[in-house]
Amino acid sequence: MSHNSFGKNLVFTSFGESHGSTIGCVIDGFPPGMHISAEEIKVELRRRATGQSRHTSQRKEKDDVQIVSGVFEGKTTGHPIALLIENTDARSKDYSDIATTFRPGHADYSYWHKYGIRDYRGGGRSSARETTMRVAAGALAKKWLKENHGVEIKAWLSQIGDIQLTKGDVSLIDSNPFFTGDVAKLPELEAFMDGLRKSGDSVGARIDAEAIGVPLGLGEPVYGKLDAELALAMMSINASKGVEIGAGFDSVSQKGSVHRDEIVGGEFQSNHAGGILAGITTGQPVTLSVAFKPTSSLRIPGRSENIHGEPIEVVTKGRHDPCVGIRATPIVEAMMALVIMDHILRHHAQTQSGKQS
Repeated sequence: MSHNSFGKNLVFTSFGESHGSTIGCVIDGFPPGMHISAEEIKVELRRRATGQSRHTSQRKEKDDVQIVSGVFEGKTTGHPIALLIENTDARSKDYSDIATTFRPGHADYSYWHKYGIRDYRGGGRSSARETTMRVAAGALAKKWLKENHGVEIKAWLSQIGDIQLTKGDVSLIDSNPFFTGDVAKLPELEAFMDGLRKSGDSVGARIDAEAIGVPLGLGEPVYGKLDAELALAMMSINASKGVEIGAGFDSVSQKGSVHRDEIVGGEFQSNHAGGILAGITTGQPVTLSVAFKPTSSLRIPGRSENIHGEPIEVVTKGRHDPCVGIRATPIVEAMMALVIMDHILRHHAQTQSGKQS
């Protein structure tokens, strides 16, 4: 299996490469009757897009999404929804110098040894360009969740380098290029990123996310746990290196008397479990965090090898994010939405299929 599909009842499949002619996806299992337009999808795509501030890659794609199938007269039909986006600002020549070399910390090395061939133009299939289609599909899932179950999903930057950020005012997250509600720290973030960009180096980031209004009872025991599938979804995002659910690794130092979420009068008094117990939702907000590594394409020379095993020095040209984790915010939201929607559809199929209407 090539593993380009994700989900069970709601199946998302993506295709295309960073510098290919187009990228696209197919969403199968989406319920009929929901109004959707290309412009609604593009609103989410703009949030993820590069070139909107000096702190991201200056690649500027139009991201004009085409709804090829599965929508008729503005409504989903229940049939496979196919979405296409043309790549309009690829500069493949920027990567000609690394056609036979391996960038340290990049997928170049592992892709070459697995397939014996790689698309070096912008990283090919391993490029974050692929996540554009996740955000496009996530736009549909987020709308369906809100309209049908009142579920709202929001992610924000909680740390970049050594700078830690509070959740702050969630309503302000989309008003700045850092996806932060802690707007008092914007000047510090601007200065930090300006210095980082001038140095030619990169840095990692942490994204926190929560889903509010998630129904009680989603998820299944053992191999269908919601938290396990959320972790899989987050780890499938480019450059992700760690996932926490709820208290996450802080659970190690917590006493059981602290970590347990006591129930008083039918209400939980805390949410260290992140809204999930034994893989099944409790009705509380589902919370998670994702750690993203520093970008590996750097102007700073690094030691490596070429495809012949010869030692070389690598300097990467082209347009790259000094912190790819910043733009991961809408991607985390999209993947969270796809997983939760998939589990709602699975839950209904399992628990309501035998009920009489």
